[in-house]
Amino acid sequence: MKLEEMTWYEVQTYLQESRGIILPTGSVEQHGPLGLIGTDSICAREIAWAAAERCGAIVAPEISYSPAPFNMSFPGTVSLTPAVYESVVRSVLTSLAHHGFERIYILNGHGANLSILRDLEESFQQMVRVKSWWDFKAVNILRDQFYGDWEGMHATPSEISITQDTHRVVKIDDLAPPEKLSPDYIAAHAGDKHGPPDVHRKSFPDGRVGSHSGLAKAEHGEKLLKAAAHAVAEDYLSFFE
Repeated sequence: MKLEEMTWYEVQTYLQESRGIILPTGSVEQHGPLGLIGTDSICAREIAWAAAERCGAIVAPEISYSPAPFNMSFPGTVSLTPAVYESVVRSVLTSLAHHGFERIYILNGHGANLSILRDLEESFQQMVRVKSWWDFKAVNILRDQFYGDWEGMHATPSEISITQDTHRVVKIDDLAPPEKLSPDYIAAHAGDKHGPPDVHRKSFPDGRVGSHSGLAKAEHGEKLLKAAAHAVAEDYLSFFE
């Protein structure tokens, strides 16, 4: 069930039986030469919709705009300041809580959101749980099986595969792999801790950060989406225990 496609009567009836809702979060930013600008939001939203079918949850409209300052040298990226993003998400959570939603499951698709979302999770205590769609073992087994070290950090083949399954395939036949990242670099820059936008683009001119998105396949995306949706549905239900 999608919140924006329900009447308030239907939401009121739902709340008599369940007090849970899934809130996807993503970004509007470049995702390399093959990735759609809305990749992070698309992945979180599509997985949330599929998970909701399994667990009977409502899915709120995704919060797409978020902090992505490091990608502002790439056309199409839209970035919020952390303060504005925190205020927007807090207002959404407060509104949902006001109407009686007691379990708000945030399904995230953008690394730079995480520090803010985790602070809000702590602020709202038992009411909010934050998970990214790649947090689950079954998903990571597939990512490793399909891509190994070429999963990288940004414009990953796994997320591109999901958008290829749900939306469209962008092809560049002669796309070479990017420079592979060291484990130390990945650890130091986890959570999208990248530099100023001009420096970032100079370091990663086509937008990929160690991710060989040319390995993406729609059939991979179908399997990744199903695995993530199953794991999210189970985790969502455990949130009520």
